[in-house]
Amino acid sequence: MPLVYSKRGEEVVVKRISGSETVRKRLESLGFTVGGMVTVVSDLAGNLIVMVKDSRIALNRELAHHIFVSV
Repeated sequence: MPLVYSKRGEEVVVKRISGSETVRKRLESLGFTVGGMVTVVSDLAGNLIVMVKDSRIALNRELAHHIFVSV
């Protein structure tokens, strides 16, 4: 499921990152890697604040749709 559908406070595992090469590289530079853990901290007006590798990152809804996760 895309990260955008994860519940607040739920820790999930990144399974796949989709999109163009530019999008994938951008997300990887932010710390999103396959097998990595992500926690949704909050959902504000469709945008997400997530915790990745001890850092809080804000993602717009479009980017969050490119990150596929599982519980």
